[in-house]
Amino acid sequence: MPMHERPVYYVSKIWSLKMADNNATLTVGETSYDLPIMQGSEGPDVIDIRKLYAASDHFTFDPGFTSTASCESALTFIDGDKGILLHRGYSIEELSEKSSFMEVSYLLLNGELPNKAQLDKFSHTISRHTMLHEQLATFYRGFRRDAHPMAIMCGVVGALSAFYHDSTDISDPTHRMISSHRLIAKMPTIAAMAYKYSVGQPFVYPDNNLSYTGNFLRMTFGVPAEKYVVNPVIERAMDRIFILHADHEQNASTSTVRLAGSSGANPFACIAAGIACLWGPAHGGANEAALNMLREIGTPDRIPHYIERAKDKNDPFRLMGFGHRVYKNYDPRASVMQQTVREVLAELKISDPIFDVAMQLEEMALNDPYFIEKKLFPNVDFYSGIILSAIGFPTEMFTVLFALSRTVGWVAQWNEMISDPAQKIGRPRQLYTGPNHRPYPSLDAR
Repeated sequence: MPMHERPVYYVSKIWSLKMADNNATLTVGETSYDLPIMQGSEGPDVIDIRKLYAASDHFTFDPGFTSTASCESALTFIDGDKGILLHRGYSIEELSEKSSFMEVSYLLLNGELPNKAQLDKFSHTISRHTMLHEQLATFYRGFRRDAHPMAIMCGVVGALSAFYHDSTDISDPTHRMISSHRLIAKMPTIAAMAYKYSVGQPFVYPDNNLSYTGNFLRMTFGVPAEKYVVNPVIERAMDRIFILHADHEQNASTSTVRLAGSSGANPFACIAAGIACLWGPAHGGANEAALNMLREIGTPDRIPHYIERAKDKNDPFRLMGFGHRVYKNYDPRASVMQQTVREVLAELKISDPIFDVAMQLEEMALNDPYFIEKKLFPNVDFYSGIILSAIGFPTEMFTVLFALSRTVGWVAQWNEMISDPAQKIGRPRQLYTGPNHRPYPSLDAR
């Protein structure tokens, strides 16, 4: 029987788990094992199974690690049932409304919000690291013009360790700080240059007099032939998008960064690994998928037809940008983006049926009993794709912008992991279902 067709055989043993105040008792057959229960400041308690294999010769089975805490972290908390997202204890709604991306970056890296002097110093430090080594311009020219910007991002970020090897000693806190600042500062430049290269325009160098977000907009859409004036409404919208995507607990790309970092890899390689993971359509490409769906619908009058298709279990069509794997309530980031969409569209005075489709689809879905019952609310990807398209970003840049935003979260998570004395190299185990040991037959005997 081919290996992919082999059934999985489960050993017939009786498993039971009892909870006590500070311990859980796992019974396998006739033997019981006491497992400590760990309590965090928020969220469910966690059963510590680190010594289970040594004590019982058993693994646990959790594909996708959806019921497994892979680390201890003080950065971000999500309560998907209540629609809560906190960074260092502060709600994403308050941070998006009252803070800036530089403030949130400082918060994630340092644990507390900065005072004015600390924020000024941090912003100044970041602005003085925005330039790239000039030889990297040659590196860009090694790519085809039609190369996907994410492919360029993977390559360029990974190559940074060849240019900035003076800050790759992960055991040195000063090196870690310098490399963290470099990554946060240079990512907008790398992203903007990837876009410029794809459209055949000259690179625009950073302007340290502008804000982090304003500088990125200028490097992306500015040209040497004329002065670029940053639109404050668009600048604020982009800053808000950066905040909303800054960190999101132990998702696939963040876990990838941590796993790569657990081997002792340099920070640039770890972030490149996170970018590669983010590139997947099930992760960072969701906003592009949502926008493509809106384009498929085309005009508002076709919305009822597509809503009925979405309700039909036998129809493969699904409404992209609705619902979320973690949030079983309204995505708190989406409520912020909802207002931002309207601000951007009003400022730019864009007349496009795609945006009319989005607004009407949102209204109809939010008032449809089917979607309310199944809690299929618009998520952050539904709105962010609309905003980015309205600003002028092509769809292939959407995931690049996600990577730019998420870099600070990856860096903060990486720093937290490296600083943890209990951290060890990641090494998941498996449930083996292949052939048992067998003798090697000679070529003539096969």
